[in-house]
Amino acid sequence: MPASLEARLRILEDKEAIRDLIAHYGPLVDSGDSDRVAALWTEDGSYSVGGMTDAKGRAAIAGLVESDLHRQLMRAGCAHLLGPVAIELQNDFAIARGHSVVFRHTDAGFEVWRVSANRWELERGEQGWQVRRRVNAPLDGSEAACALLGLS
Repeated sequence: MPASLEARLRILEDKEAIRDLIAHYGPLVDSGDSDRVAALWTEDGSYSVGGMTDAKGRAAIAGLVESDLHRQLMRAGCAHLLGPVAIELQNDFAIARGHSVVFRHTDAGFEVWRVSANRWELERGEQGWQVRRRVNAPLDGSEAACALLGLS
């Protein structure tokens, strides 16, 4: 643990900023705000949705929100919930690991549509913390999904 109060406060502020960024993802994606979702990433950031698609750059990430699949989920009713994340900080770089659950509405009520492991790679720049890379994979027993949750 850093000795100075200033260093300790900086760590707490960084972790809170990262948690806040990740917490914004769900409401933004559920409201279809593709531009603000994409703005969470760096210009050349990437998002790999395991088993479904890969997107590189803000335009492609915005395209995920604008895709037919996502718009169908929104029309039916959906909620992207991201659980608490474990954060490792190293100066202006961070890794956050955690779970996400996507619920979708059906005639019978809400059902779990997808449960995933997530690894967020973030960097601090002029705009504050942003996502450099996000990888998620369904928690279907695969080693790849379990590896995303492992500590480095």
